[in-house]
Amino acid sequence: MTLLDAPRKAAPAAKARAAARPARRGGQVLRWTALRLLALAVLVAAWQAVVAAGVWPRVLVPAPADVWRALVRASTVHEGVRGVSGHLLAEHLAVSLRRIATGTGYAALAGVPLGLLIGTVRPLAVVLEPAVTFLRTLPPLAYLSLLVIWFGIDESPKIWLLVIAALPPITAATAAAVRGVPGDLVEAARALGAGPVSTLFSVRLPAALPEILTGVRIAVGIAYTSVVAAETINGVPGIGGMIRDAQRYNQTDLVVAGLLAIGVSGIVLDALFRGVERAAVPWRGRA
Repeated sequence: MTLLDAPRKAAPAAKARAAARPARRGGQVLRWTALRLLALAVLVAAWQAVVAAGVWPRVLVPAPADVWRALVRASTVHEGVRGVSGHLLAEHLAVSLRRIATGTGYAALAGVPLGLLIGTVRPLAVVLEPAVTFLRTLPPLAYLSLLVIWFGIDESPKIWLLVIAALPPITAATAAAVRGVPGDLVEAARALGAGPVSTLFSVRLPAALPEILTGVRIAVGIAYTSVVAAETINGVPGIGGMIRDAQRYNQTDLVVAGLLAIGVSGIVLDALFRGVERAAVPWRGRA
């Protein structure tokens, strides 16, 4: 075999390996899915065993069947009653997700420019970073009452609470990402004649975008954990308001059903955001 024949013989092997990759990926996805389903089945079985053993009263720890019936009841019209508090479970979730999207969107609009300024202008960092850290350490319930005094009990305090909860992680992630841009890239841009503004938008921002999107994803999670606190005040419709009303009447099965709905929707939301990240920054981990 000559050197000219080697590429010809290697090409079919490379094509065969490339064709086999999707099948291997599909098999791996099936294995991981089966493992997750098995873990879920074990968890439900352990839950049912605890209920059957009577470790705690049924009013404190409902059976999986009770929670399932609560989910069905909250998602349908039964005996002339529409879901819970006049709204279906999907409607409660949709309102909460809309609040999360609005609060996180406003936080991103303010947090990304603020993080860029903190990451590039040292005097501003000295002044603004302590304020961002101060907000990041405040639990949402600590300032909810103040927001209610300022804005009343309608939508405004809920949105403001989610904005304040989501702003610090976005700002901190953006500032850290901008500072972490390799100096060689910045110096190369300057050597080619780029000014400070051009360097910021053509070099620093694209290089920092993966970490910025990670900060936004973390902020979405924080906003989701804060929405229940935001909806303790006039939160119906809303998943947090639904859970609060169920807690008032000791409807533990409905509380657990609401928590499961939050958890599952959070997993789906995070998976969607990961997909957006992969599409928006395909170079992540390759450079």
